[in-house]
Amino acid sequence: MLLEINPDNPQPRLIAKVVEILKNGGVVAYPTDTTYGIGCSIFSKKGIERIYQIKQRDKKKPFSFICSDMAEIARYARVSNYAFKQLRRLLPGAYTFVLEANSVVPDLVQTKQRTVGIRMPDNAICLAIVRELGAPIVTTSANLSGEEPIGNPWEVEHELGKQLDLVVDGGDLTADVSSVVSLIGDRPELLRKGVGDVSWCE
Repeated sequence: MLLEINPDNPQPRLIAKVVEILKNGGVVAYPTDTTYGIGCSIFSKKGIERIYQIKQRDKKKPFSFICSDMAEIARYARVSNYAFKQLRRLLPGAYTFVLEANSVVPDLVQTKQRTVGIRMPDNAICLAIVRELGAPIVTTSANLSGEEPIGNPWEVEHELGKQLDLVVDGGDLTADVSSVVSLIGDRPELLRKGVGDVSWCE
Protein backbone atom coordinates (compact mmCIF):
# COMPACT_ATOMS: atom_id res chain seq x y z
CA MET A 1 0.00 0.00 0.00
CA LEU A 2 1.34 3.43 -0.98
CA LEU A 3 0.79 6.48 1.23
CA GLU A 4 1.76 9.80 -0.36
CA ILE A 5 3.19 12.34 2.11
CA ASN A 6 4.32 15.87 1.30
CA PRO A 7 8.15 15.80 1.38
CA ASP A 8 8.45 19.47 2.38
CA ASN A 9 5.60 19.70 4.91
CA PRO A 10 4.67 16.18 6.09
CA GLN A 11 1.02 16.05 7.14
CA PRO A 12 0.84 15.17 10.88
CA ARG A 13 -2.23 12.90 10.45
CA LEU A 14 -0.39 10.86 7.80
CA ILE A 15 2.77 10.66 9.89
CA ALA A 16 0.56 9.39 12.73
CA LYS A 17 -0.72 6.59 10.45
CA VAL A 18 2.84 5.46 9.75
CA VAL A 19 3.74 5.60 13.44
CA GLU A 20 0.70 3.53 14.42
CA ILE A 21 1.96 0.75 12.13
CA LEU A 22 5.46 1.00 13.62
CA LYS A 23 4.12 0.91 17.19
CA ASN A 24 2.38 -2.35 16.31
CA GLY A 25 5.66 -3.91 15.16
CA GLY A 26 5.13 -3.16 11.46
CA VAL A 27 7.72 -2.70 8.72
CA VAL A 28 7.52 0.26 6.33
CA ALA A 29 9.49 1.76 3.44
CA TYR A 30 10.20 5.48 3.67
CA PRO A 31 12.29 8.19 1.96
CA THR A 32 15.68 9.39 3.21
CA ASP A 33 18.07 11.97 1.76
CA THR A 34 19.68 9.34 -0.47
CA THR A 35 17.33 6.50 -1.42
CA TYR A 36 14.32 4.63 0.01
CA GLY A 37 14.83 2.75 3.24
CA ILE A 38 13.05 -0.10 5.02
CA GLY A 39 12.54 0.18 8.74
CA CYS A 40 10.74 -0.63 11.96
CA SER A 41 11.15 0.48 15.56
CA ILE A 42 14.57 -0.58 16.92
CA PHE A 43 12.64 -2.14 19.81
CA SER A 44 10.62 -4.45 17.54
CA LYS A 45 12.51 -7.76 17.47
CA LYS A 46 9.82 -9.23 15.20
CA GLY A 47 10.12 -6.28 12.82
CA ILE A 48 13.92 -6.52 12.65
CA GLU A 49 13.75 -10.25 11.94
CA ARG A 50 11.22 -9.57 9.16
CA ILE A 51 13.60 -7.04 7.57
CA TYR A 52 16.40 -9.61 7.56
CA GLN A 53 14.03 -11.96 5.71
CA ILE A 54 12.85 -9.29 3.25
CA LYS A 55 16.42 -8.23 2.47
CA GLN A 56 17.75 -11.81 2.45
CA ARG A 57 20.56 -10.38 4.55
CA ASP A 58 23.21 -12.12 6.64
CA LYS A 59 22.22 -11.83 10.31
CA LYS A 60 25.86 -11.12 11.18
CA LYS A 61 25.39 -7.68 9.57
CA PRO A 62 23.39 -5.47 11.95
CA PHE A 63 21.30 -2.57 10.68
CA SER A 64 21.89 1.13 11.31
CA PHE A 65 19.13 3.30 12.78
CA ILE A 66 17.78 6.83 12.40
CA CYS A 67 17.67 9.37 15.23
CA SER A 68 15.74 12.64 15.00
CA ASP A 69 18.14 14.97 16.83
CA MET A 70 21.42 15.22 18.75
CA ALA A 71 19.77 14.50 22.11
CA GLU A 72 18.42 11.21 20.79
CA ILE A 73 21.82 10.24 19.38
CA ALA A 74 23.33 10.83 22.83
CA ARG A 75 20.71 8.52 24.40
CA TYR A 76 21.72 5.62 22.18
CA ALA A 77 25.47 6.15 21.65
CA ARG A 78 28.57 7.35 23.48
CA VAL A 79 29.50 10.65 21.85
CA SER A 80 32.95 12.13 22.54
CA ASN A 81 33.54 15.88 22.37
CA TYR A 82 35.24 15.41 19.00
CA ALA A 83 32.36 13.29 17.65
CA PHE A 84 29.80 15.80 18.95
CA LYS A 85 31.46 18.65 17.01
CA GLN A 86 31.42 16.61 13.78
CA LEU A 87 27.80 15.51 14.25
CA ARG A 88 26.66 19.08 14.95
CA ARG A 89 28.46 20.29 11.83
CA LEU A 90 27.36 17.58 9.39
CA LEU A 91 23.86 16.51 10.44
CA PRO A 92 21.22 16.27 9.16
CA GLY A 93 23.02 14.85 6.15
CA ALA A 94 23.91 11.84 4.03
CA TYR A 95 26.13 10.11 6.57
CA THR A 96 26.08 6.99 8.71
CA PHE A 97 28.25 7.49 11.78
CA VAL A 98 29.66 4.51 13.68
CA LEU A 99 29.74 5.10 17.44
CA GLU A 100 29.92 3.01 20.61
CA ALA A 101 26.48 1.80 21.69
CA ASN A 102 24.83 2.71 24.98
CA SER A 103 23.21 0.03 27.12
CA VAL A 104 19.67 0.86 25.88
CA VAL A 105 20.46 -0.30 22.32
CA PRO A 106 19.05 -3.79 21.55
CA ASP A 107 21.68 -6.42 20.70
CA LEU A 108 20.07 -6.99 17.28
CA VAL A 109 21.27 -3.59 16.05
CA GLN A 110 24.77 -3.76 17.58
CA THR A 111 27.96 -5.30 16.24
CA LYS A 112 29.95 -7.78 18.33
CA GLN A 113 32.20 -4.83 19.16
CA ARG A 114 29.14 -3.08 20.63
CA THR A 115 29.10 -0.35 18.01
CA VAL A 116 26.14 1.12 16.12
CA GLY A 117 25.57 2.96 12.86
CA ILE A 118 23.47 6.10 13.33
CA ARG A 119 21.84 8.30 10.68
CA MET A 120 20.02 11.63 10.78
CA PRO A 121 18.97 12.09 7.13
CA ASP A 122 18.14 15.49 5.70
CA ASN A 123 14.58 14.39 4.98
CA ALA A 124 11.54 15.89 6.72
CA ILE A 125 9.38 12.76 6.41
CA CYS A 126 11.64 10.22 8.09
CA LEU A 127 12.66 12.68 10.83
CA ALA A 128 8.97 13.42 11.53
CA ILE A 129 8.28 9.68 11.79
CA VAL A 130 11.08 9.17 14.31
CA ARG A 131 10.02 12.19 16.39
CA GLU A 132 6.38 11.03 16.51
CA LEU A 133 7.40 7.44 17.33
CA GLY A 134 9.64 8.61 20.17
CA ALA A 135 12.30 6.03 19.30
CA PRO A 136 14.78 5.42 16.47
CA ILE A 137 13.83 3.36 13.43
CA VAL A 138 15.98 0.77 11.70
CA THR A 139 17.36 1.91 8.37
CA THR A 140 18.53 -0.19 5.44
CA SER A 141 18.15 0.44 1.73
CA ALA A 142 14.95 -0.80 0.06
CA ASN A 143 16.37 -3.64 -2.00
CA LEU A 144 17.55 -7.23 -1.72
CA SER A 145 21.10 -7.56 -0.38
CA GLY A 146 23.62 -7.10 -3.16
CA GLU A 147 21.18 -5.35 -5.51
CA GLU A 148 20.90 -1.66 -6.43
CA PRO A 149 18.98 0.57 -3.98
CA ILE A 150 15.56 1.70 -5.21
CA GLY A 151 14.81 5.44 -5.46
CA ASN A 152 11.26 5.27 -6.80
CA PRO A 153 8.35 4.56 -4.41
CA TRP A 154 6.26 2.79 -7.07
CA GLU A 155 9.17 0.46 -7.78
CA VAL A 156 9.57 -0.20 -4.05
CA GLU A 157 5.87 -1.09 -3.93
CA HIS A 158 6.21 -3.35 -6.98
CA GLU A 159 9.34 -5.15 -5.74
CA LEU A 160 8.73 -5.36 -2.00
CA GLY A 161 5.20 -4.09 -1.27
CA LYS A 162 3.71 -7.52 -0.54
CA GLN A 163 6.24 -8.03 2.25
CA LEU A 164 5.79 -4.57 3.78
CA ASP A 165 2.96 -3.04 5.81
CA LEU A 166 3.26 0.32 4.03
CA VAL A 167 5.31 2.22 1.45
CA VAL A 168 5.56 5.96 2.14
CA ASP A 169 5.66 7.89 -1.13
CA GLY A 170 7.90 10.92 -0.62
CA GLY A 171 8.67 11.44 -4.31
CA ASP A 172 11.46 10.24 -6.57
CA LEU A 173 14.89 9.89 -4.99
CA THR A 174 18.32 8.67 -6.13
CA ALA A 175 19.83 5.20 -5.88
CA ASP A 176 22.74 6.62 -3.87
CA VAL A 177 23.99 5.56 -0.44
CA SER A 178 25.30 7.49 2.57
CA SER A 179 28.96 7.86 3.43
CA VAL A 180 29.91 5.69 6.43
CA VAL A 181 32.40 7.20 8.89
CA SER A 182 33.61 5.80 12.21
CA LEU A 183 33.91 8.43 14.94
CA ILE A 184 35.26 6.02 17.57
CA GLY A 185 38.41 7.71 18.85
CA ASP A 186 39.49 11.21 17.90
CA ARG A 187 40.26 10.55 14.23
CA PRO A 188 37.54 9.85 11.63
CA GLU A 189 37.83 6.61 9.66
CA LEU A 190 36.10 6.46 6.28
CA LEU A 191 34.42 3.05 5.90
CA ARG A 192 32.36 3.75 2.75
CA LYS A 193 32.36 6.68 0.36
CA GLY A 194 28.82 7.73 -0.54
CA VAL A 195 26.93 10.97 -1.10
CA GLY A 196 28.17 12.95 1.92
CA ASP A 197 31.35 15.00 1.51
CA VAL A 198 34.24 13.10 3.11
CA SER A 199 37.12 15.48 2.34
CA TRP A 200 37.26 16.29 6.09
CA CYS A 201 38.18 12.65 6.83
CA GLU A 202 41.46 12.83 4.91
